[in-house]
Amino acid sequence: MAFWIASSPHHHQQSETSALMRLVIYATIPGVLAQWYFFGWGNLIHIALAVVTALVAEFTVLSLRHKKISTQLFDGSAILTAVLIGISLPALAPWWITVTGSLFAIIVVKQLYGGLGHNPFNPAMAAYVMLLISFPVQMTLWQPPLSLLALDIHFVDTLSVIFSGYTPQGYSVEQIRTHIDGYTMATPLDTVKTNITMGLTVVESMQSATIGEHFGVGWEWMNAGFLLGGLYLLKRKAIHWTTPVSFLTSLFVCSFIAFVISPDSSASTMFHWFTGATMLGAFFILTDPVSGATSVKGRLIFGALAGLLVYLIRKFGGYPDAVAFAVLLCNMAAPLIDQYTRPRTYGHKL
Repeated sequence: MAFWIASSPHHHQQSETSALMRLVIYATIPGVLAQWYFFGWGNLIHIALAVVTALVAEFTVLSLRHKKISTQLFDGSAILTAVLIGISLPALAPWWITVTGSLFAIIVVKQLYGGLGHNPFNPAMAAYVMLLISFPVQMTLWQPPLSLLALDIHFVDTLSVIFSGYTPQGYSVEQIRTHIDGYTMATPLDTVKTNITMGLTVVESMQSATIGEHFGVGWEWMNAGFLLGGLYLLKRKAIHWTTPVSFLTSLFVCSFIAFVISPDSSASTMFHWFTGATMLGAFFILTDPVSGATSVKGRLIFGALAGLLVYLIRKFGGYPDAVAFAVLLCNMAAPLIDQYTRPRTYGHKL
């Protein structure tokens, strides 16, 4: 069965919308499982908390707006938004970060503009950027892979840290994030970016424990999982190939040119592909039919612009990853892109 849902105001039947949302949620499973295997229970807890918060927020707003709750509440859009938020947050972030982000995504970004099909921005990414700007300390508590932790952390420990800030044994988040050699770890993107500003080369940065043998312990497999899920969505025709292919090609070209010019200060193309939120953004965020471009040419431009922005922000910006910022900037540009790339009506020049 193939699914095609165009951007607003072209809505298909409710059953098709819910089927598409379920399919996309199922496609995130490989990436989520990789995230759980390498980083523990944190993101699964955040996903569950985000789903509950999103459904409560959706129910409340729909009730206040006197909308038909039974169909809109369970169309899958709120759950998908919550899943994407839970995936994107640091595993050891406090519980109120998840609740605040989910409330903002549903109430402000989605329902304030009229609900599904009317929101100009991707709700999950808008919530992520809001949290990152408002609570930078909590949003940078990235947990190293379990194999590099100085302390063993299990489900109960993770649950306790998320809701109290400490494990039952009294260890804090910073103590948990400490490597076995006694230093606090960062993400692969942040590690390379920081080391380059300190005068180290990319090759020297790749010797970090968090990088591992390839592009980042755990991160490469997470991206591979979301790539697998994205290919499944393409096979089922749930998303159009133009946006992810254009995005990944653009990021590849930009990083390749920089690597050829200055290999000492520019990471490889595959490093950019398989770290951070690259594959999640390519197949699950940028392909949002509501906040993206609609025409084939528009999607190509939309994806290429996002790839360029991700590289520029990663290279020159103040944040190591850039997918969320790139998505929001492209959401802002989507109406203009559609204006100049919409198909011409037969018999008309404009």
